[in-house]
Amino acid sequence: MNASMRKTAVVTGAGSGIGRSVALALAGAGWNLALAGRRREALDETAAAAGEGAQVLCVRTDVSDPGDVDALYAAVADRYGRLDLLFNNAGTFGPGGVALEDIGYEAWKQVVDVNLTGAFLCAQGAFRLMKGQDPQGGRIINNGSISAHVPRPNSIAYTATKHAMTGLTKSLSLDGRPYRIACGQIDIGNAATDMTERMRTGIPQANGELAVEPVMDAGDVARTVLHMAELPLGANVQFATVMASAMPYIGRG
Repeated sequence: MNASMRKTAVVTGAGSGIGRSVALALAGAGWNLALAGRRREALDETAAAAGEGAQVLCVRTDVSDPGDVDALYAAVADRYGRLDLLFNNAGTFGPGGVALEDIGYEAWKQVVDVNLTGAFLCAQGAFRLMKGQDPQGGRIINNGSISAHVPRPNSIAYTATKHAMTGLTKSLSLDGRPYRIACGQIDIGNAATDMTERMRTGIPQANGELAVEPVMDAGDVARTVLHMAELPLGANVQFATVMASAMPYIGRG
């Protein structure tokens, strides 16, 4: 397929885990890609995994830095001319397992800066491109979490930002209606990535016990995102939950 005929996607946090899996699924479906992340070498590894025929742009980006985000979208506009999808995925757990009263201000701020401010900046940049392009419109898919619904113990910063992601999703959906900009959210539970390795060795539960939790393949998440991405703009998956079937979410606590 000619690169100019392909749809174009920005994937943040594309150097590993869910971001990499989603990027590879999109590449396999023929999308142009712009990969964003803090580590250029990790982005290059994702690009290489996409194969020789893939159209991939790698842009080192700190999503919490407005200048970096502006540079990302300028590069996308210059290379591809339009934007059809943002997978707003970059995030950090922050100081996991630290008691609420012991979390320092800087640790709190780092999580908010990446998970909430970074998600806003990336969505804002995508919104501007999608609103101004011809034909107008596009889709934003935010990576929420099971923690957008219920917390784990000692996770207040992560949980607060993921609850806020739901508000971001709803506002983007509402404000995007006049411009054919659709926004949905995927809430993911226990996908097997480096960030969830601790699930396999034991993680604190609400009752104070440690328990090993089931995980699922990150490719299952990627297929769900691809389905959401390839719907016509007249249809939208507003919220989707994809999780390991036996994880302790339903009935947590």
